[in-house]
Amino acid sequence: MDIILKADVENLGFKDEIVTVKHGYARNYLIPQGMAELATDSARKVLAENLKQKAHKEQKLIDEANKLAENIKSFELKISAKVGSGNKLFGSINNQNLAEALSENGFQVDKKYIQIPGNTIKSLGSYTAKIRLHREVALEYNFEVIAK
Repeated sequence: MDIILKADVENLGFKDEIVTVKHGYARNYLIPQGMAELATDSARKVLAENLKQKAHKEQKLIDEANKLAENIKSFELKISAKVGSGNKLFGSINNQNLAEALSENGFQVDKKYIQIPGNTIKSLGSYTAKIRLHREVALEYNFEVIAK
């Protein structure tokens, strides 16, 4: 079933995107929660007109996101954590910790737009996270987890 998202939905898409989901997910969750509407022909035409009007504003947002992406790429981040025996962490590092570390250094990125493979990091080393700054701007960010 094709639907038009009215809001950003984690692991599905951004606002004003047309996505395909299972019928039950759309009928029982997305549409009643006000997160989506059916992608009928008339709704698609309205969406196309709205997107056309937003194109200029959207280009400005894309340029800002690209600039932020370049700044983040040039920044080298090291997250320190408590370590037990064998380079294992006492806790774990997740997207929340990475978002906090980036915000401490002046880069405001919401944790829901950061994806770490495996969702958590439980040992020291170098890792890569995918950060989505805009629906068209995403970057692979390398960071390191070091001992405190």
